[in-house]
Amino acid sequence: MLSIEQKAIIQQTVPLLESGGEALTRHFYEIMLRDYPEVQPLFNQAHQASGEQARALANAVLNYARHIDQLEALGPLVGQIVNKHVSLQVQPEHYPIVGTCLLQAMREVLGEDVATDAVLEAWAAAYQQLADILIEAEEGVYTAHEQQPGGWRGARAFRVERKVPESEEITSFYLQPVDGQPVPPHQPGQYLGLRLMIDGEEVRRNYSLSAAANGKSLRISVKREPGGVASTFLHDRVQEGDALDVFPPAGDFVLRASDRPVAFVTAGVGITPAMAMTEAALADGREVHFLHCARHGGVHAFHDWVERQAEQMSGLTRRYCYSEPRAGDQPHAEGFLTREQLAEWLPDSREVDVYFLGPKPFMQQVRAHLRGLGIPDERVNYEFFGPASALET
Repeated sequence: MLSIEQKAIIQQTVPLLESGGEALTRHFYEIMLRDYPEVQPLFNQAHQASGEQARALANAVLNYARHIDQLEALGPLVGQIVNKHVSLQVQPEHYPIVGTCLLQAMREVLGEDVATDAVLEAWAAAYQQLADILIEAEEGVYTAHEQQPGGWRGARAFRVERKVPESEEITSFYLQPVDGQPVPPHQPGQYLGLRLMIDGEEVRRNYSLSAAANGKSLRISVKREPGGVASTFLHDRVQEGDALDVFPPAGDFVLRASDRPVAFVTAGVGITPAMAMTEAALADGREVHFLHCARHGGVHAFHDWVERQAEQMSGLTRRYCYSEPRAGDQPHAEGFLTREQLAEWLPDSREVDVYFLGPKPFMQQVRAHLRGLGIPDERVNYEFFGPASALET
């Protein structure tokens, strides 16, 4: 339990984190990945190189410090971190490593005059408080995964039954458990964790589940990222018949029960979780508005599936926007998605639930458009790509 004095110290460090938090967390990662190679599989090196990981952790630490007296104000951030950790199988023994490296980074970046013994003691207590919250929450999820019918804890071997190209960049992997036992239902919108061995090194990643639960198999759809170690391995070297180590589904960006119309606004590979959501929403008899943005038809995944659903299901309306259309493409609009286009394509803003996912610039733009259209925040659901905390890709 943090003392009143320690809480005061934490709150006094907020201005330091606002001005130099990213430098602090960048140094933290340098220390941890250098001195504790056992945690390297939990991290995406591309996010390290781009600075995304450091920025994400700096933001999380800053929010924690700001709300040290009102942790409930952190809202969905804790749930997002827990789900990311669970998808990659972060364990209790990883937390002391993070704590040690964070305190060392504080002392080395801020200096002894600022990061005094009292400051480090306060942050050690604050970090332990947060670690205890996350460890308890994550254990609850691990236990629930293990105890449900067909569930499991840790890695489970799944065989790649099929590889199906969905576009010039995205390929679907159909996975069936090697043990022949059932697969528990996942929620539409969740993702799956994989443990890969690539040239003798362990790599962990998570990918959206792109089909609704069927109790027998799972499907992920992976975009080949330029220079992406894991995505290149999956596309080029994993073949049908190969086995992969799979962690249970996780994630809280999921389709919520409702009888209102629902709109999915996606761009690029953000379309993948919307596949499972659309399938489930149509099965529930909901009116679905499917809006997808892509550069051109060659990289527009699942186009034919959506078209078939639109032909068969009167409740599905689809609209496509291409920023760089090729000859022969027939999108409903060209260029970037505008507020006016979104207003035209969405149903009555007072009656629709909106889910959107895609690259960060797209999501920031869509969020601004939705607010400008007056759609209430409680009807809007999204999850940013990329890292949400210290221990995830």
